[in-house]
Amino acid sequence: MGNYILRRLTLIPVTLLGILLVVFIIAQFAPGGPIEQIIARATLGQMSTTSSVSGGGDGGGATAQGMDTAAMAQSTGTYGLDPELLADLERQFGFDKPLHVRFLTMVWNYLRLDFGDSYFQDRPVVELVVERMPISISLGGWSLLIIYGISIPLGVAKAVRDGSRFDFWTSTVIFVGYAIPGFILAVVLIVLLAGGHYFDIFPLRGLFSENWDELGVLGKVGDYLWHLALPLVTLTAGGFATLTMLTKNSFLEEISKQFVLTARAKGLTERRVLYGHVFRNAMLIVIAGFPAAFVGILFAGSLLIEVIFSLEGMGLLAYDAVIKRDYPILFGTLFVFTMIGLVMNLIGDLTYVLVDPRIDFETR
Repeated sequence: MGNYILRRLTLIPVTLLGILLVVFIIAQFAPGGPIEQIIARATLGQMSTTSSVSGGGDGGGATAQGMDTAAMAQSTGTYGLDPELLADLERQFGFDKPLHVRFLTMVWNYLRLDFGDSYFQDRPVVELVVERMPISISLGGWSLLIIYGISIPLGVAKAVRDGSRFDFWTSTVIFVGYAIPGFILAVVLIVLLAGGHYFDIFPLRGLFSENWDELGVLGKVGDYLWHLALPLVTLTAGGFATLTMLTKNSFLEEISKQFVLTARAKGLTERRVLYGHVFRNAMLIVIAGFPAAFVGILFAGSLLIEVIFSLEGMGLLAYDAVIKRDYPILFGTLFVFTMIGLVMNLIGDLTYVLVDPRIDFETR
């Protein structure tokens, strides 16, 4: 097992390097970089100034004149800005250096956990990540606790009542929930319960109220859970199907084994057989899949939910970085997400071995 762990640990930096290289290359050819956005704002400012000077009576002509000016500036390659200013912007963002030099510099800085400063927020990326990470982890952690807390008892009940009406209707409900995209459910909940058109019960955005500092301990806990209600419902609604059916099928497989017949023949009660023998063996694969489930919630689910509900977590931070082309934050969050995913996958493999010693990754 030691050799397997060593191989996996060796692959982590290689995988990180490969992912960073691919995204770095894509980012270089993606339109709308930080300099282009600054140029666009300056060009729009020039157009607005031209429009205001021309007066309101000839608005159409002023707009056309401004567009012609912007087009002429773009055709000259300077967008109407001083070439020295453009050169200063390139030096400021580090775009005056060759691609390979910029990439190697970024990798060297990342080895020292130096992610640089945000282009537009004027703060270190590490500070932003440390500030946002607890929100994403708490959101994913609460979601998994709810999913596991409901799916495991429900899966056991479905296995015991396999083929009954209870089994049929619960399967229908969880698969309908699984089929509804999370962002659609989030929009529906906002419209219905967050002051959209019907009820104004839950807050629309954020995790804390404006008077958070004035609340007591219980008030802060209640306010936090109140803000977390709709995001958690959205995240957990589609997460029950897989785990519930996995629990049910694991139970059914264990129930059909010989040791269950032996336990029943010894006169043990059905409750003792199910929860004293079957449950322990059936839960091995369910418990071992917890790290992978956490990665799935953190990566796939929380990003959209944080954007929709304006939760200041890692997902919203990465989304804003992509929109604004804030490359230090973009690559910093990518590095953190990838590192967490690789480490959690390794922990998941080790958990499988711990709960079931028959699994041997060493021979693979």
